[in-house]
Amino acid sequence: MAWNEPGGNSNNQDPWGSGGGGRRGGGDQKGPPDLDEAFRKLQESLNGMFGGNKKRGNGSSGGGSGRRGGLGLLWIGLVVLLAVWLFNAVYIVDEQEQAVVLRFGKYHETVGPGLNIYFPPIDRKFQANVTRERSYSKQGQMLTEDENIIEVPLTVQYKISNLQSFVLNVDQPEVSLQHATDSAVRHVVGSTAMDQVLTEGREAMAGEVKERLQRFLDNYGTGIIVTQVNLQSAAAPREVQEAFDDVIRAREDEQREKNQAESYANGVIPEARGQAQRMLEEAAGYREAVISRAQGEADRFSKLVAEYRKAPDVTRQRLYLETMQEMMSSTSKVLVTGESGQNNLLYLPLDKMINSRGNGGSASSSASAPAGAAVQSTRLPPELDPREVRTRESR
Repeated sequence: MAWNEPGGNSNNQDPWGSGGGGRRGGGDQKGPPDLDEAFRKLQESLNGMFGGNKKRGNGSSGGGSGRRGGLGLLWIGLVVLLAVWLFNAVYIVDEQEQAVVLRFGKYHETVGPGLNIYFPPIDRKFQANVTRERSYSKQGQMLTEDENIIEVPLTVQYKISNLQSFVLNVDQPEVSLQHATDSAVRHVVGSTAMDQVLTEGREAMAGEVKERLQRFLDNYGTGIIVTQVNLQSAAAPREVQEAFDDVIRAREDEQREKNQAESYANGVIPEARGQAQRMLEEAAGYREAVISRAQGEADRFSKLVAEYRKAPDVTRQRLYLETMQEMMSSTSKVLVTGESGQNNLLYLPLDKMINSRGNGGSASSSASAPAGAAVQSTRLPPELDPREVRTRESR
């Protein structure tokens, strides 16, 4: 028979009891506590904490004890609910975030970074990152100014500038951003020619789209600021892509021919201008040389007249000798000598000398003077010309 069955513990075989099997040296050993008794004591302690009666009389009924136990459980539930409410009411706003608090559905405050608390369900909280840059992409077929259909992909980068306006003014501000983007892009593309959209006009179009889109968002009061609009490479629809490629290649060939022509013009025009400037400088130099030479000759002639008036014979002789020296130093001469070394004869071919001097002088004059310049010959007056002087003396 088991030890815990009725009548089976007559021999004190309870392993935790105080029977003879559990005695040592005549002392009693204590057994483990009863679980029901432990729960009962815990319940009485909680009842005492929340206003219950710690002591019960011998005549207390079981119904009163049950009511006090239910009240304790109610307080425990309230404490748990309070803890859960505090856990949800306390929140942390990061450095990059802001929070908008509504009290009874009305704007109450905008909370910055830090540890904060609000009171749900009286308050409602909207928390968002206001420094992170967000993006939105779109692509669609649009009609250009010259009635051509093209596909324009673009990306809009934006961030929240005013969280209060972002939360309260517009129901779905990002959806409004998409609609405003579609309107702004179609307006800009519709007022631009196709070649500008496909080639170098994209940058200017992106700036215009950004300006118009920001104006729409400000009018709506969305609290969104557009930071960048990127218009990617536009393309024609696939059905007419080959024809558009041919047009683009023809435009590239045209631009290449223009660049080659401009390069040739940039090489020829400066060279022609340089040649023209050189000719002008040469003509100016020739003019200065002729004027200076004429002034020198006139000055020399004036001084020669003064000297001739002082000593006519000496001046004539000196002029004669200088002229003969100049002529004979640049011409060939024939010297005929006799056998005895006397009666030497100097032969000068004057006719050939005059002809060669006239031809050479005209040639040298025409070669040294620029085109169109007039060459003038200066003739000595009769009183200074050696030939006229010799003619008068022979007479």
